[in-house]
Amino acid sequence: MIAPTAPTTAVDRRAFQQLKTRLHRRMVDAIDLSKAGELPEAELREQLEALAAHLCSLDEVRLDPAGRSAMVRELMDEIYGFGPLQPLMNDPEISDVLVNGPDTVLIERNGRLEHTDVRFADEKHLLEVIQRLVGRAGRRIDEISPVVDAKLADGSRLHAVIPPLALRGPTVSIRRFRTSSLDFDDMVRLGTLTSEMAEFLKRAVRGRMNLLLSGGTGAGKTTMLNNLSRYIPATERVVTIEETAELQLGQADVVALEARPANIEGRGEITQRDLLRNSLRMRPDRIIVGEARGGEVFEMLQAMNTGHDGSMSTVHANDTRDALARMELMIALAGVGLPSDIAREYIAMAIDLVVHIARLASGERKIMRISELVGCDDDGRYRVEDVFVYRLSGTEADGRPQGTFYATGYEPVCLRRLAARGIELPEGLFAARELTLS
Repeated sequence: MIAPTAPTTAVDRRAFQQLKTRLHRRMVDAIDLSKAGELPEAELREQLEALAAHLCSLDEVRLDPAGRSAMVRELMDEIYGFGPLQPLMNDPEISDVLVNGPDTVLIERNGRLEHTDVRFADEKHLLEVIQRLVGRAGRRIDEISPVVDAKLADGSRLHAVIPPLALRGPTVSIRRFRTSSLDFDDMVRLGTLTSEMAEFLKRAVRGRMNLLLSGGTGAGKTTMLNNLSRYIPATERVVTIEETAELQLGQADVVALEARPANIEGRGEITQRDLLRNSLRMRPDRIIVGEARGGEVFEMLQAMNTGHDGSMSTVHANDTRDALARMELMIALAGVGLPSDIAREYIAMAIDLVVHIARLASGERKIMRISELVGCDDDGRYRVEDVFVYRLSGTEADGRPQGTFYATGYEPVCLRRLAARGIELPEGLFAARELTLS
């Protein structure tokens, strides 16, 4: 007998998915597509659910009542949702869903990876789910174009690679879309930073400092960028530029631009650099580049240096100085022919503060340092002064890293500019001391 409601072994789960795949194909064969397109969405869904219930009740299917209910639900997920992944997508605590072939599905919850018991019927079933999700996003994936990035209807970001490039079967990475972003109070409570650090960053944004956020994949750069954007005055016009739109700005005057990849013929590509050039004609007060990754860095720095103070961006990097080195490399990719020392001066003039974020082994996110880029010294090296830092001191018995936040005692040069704009900071904020999360 086919496993009913909740199969308990990998064999049962595989059998359940294989049965579902057969029933799904029977449903597709039974649908009159010419008439289905004429029905209202609610009525079509009701008819499909009735058809699924009928197929599940057939004697040859051999499912008990609980199994039939589960099968109907999963069949509807195959048509309208994420197939076997739907329960994972319904869980608000899951931030990433990772599929490594039909038998391996992992999730990230609270910063840590976990294996799940989710299975696909076979590689073909997984490929069909990928193609359906990608197709709904207006994209295409096949042997000719075996890699795709797509934004799903719920705002999640999907990246898929299929054979022949994926040697062990189709691979999917889904970065979940957060319906509500964390605010600074949440971050202080979670231990990402202290209230003193939050106060400084809030005032830096209001005072139109140019900010660069650095960190590795999944460190929380976009979450921090969303959070910082809350403190942009409502009277300012903001243009956001992203490869895949993820930012959620609440201001009334926001122009959100998203890059477009080339089509299957290799035409129609619109890059972040193209969008940045055009954004300068839109009278922006600030420009936010979701992630700087190429030649658009040159235009972004130009904007920061020519009246668009308060602009922000993120960059993948392992530390603060690595982030600045990557910026130099991206200027070289822009093909403008700037000597390295001039490029360095250009970066130093544009960027005021660098915020480095890391994801620790425990899954916790920490702001490792907030640094001021003061300029370049006589040897052409960056003068980077740490304002706040997080220092690791050991490991707890359960393997969680131990560490402490500190104010270094350095008083930022940008305070004069903040004061000139009427932005005041609490007295003693920068006094050298250990900081607590209370």
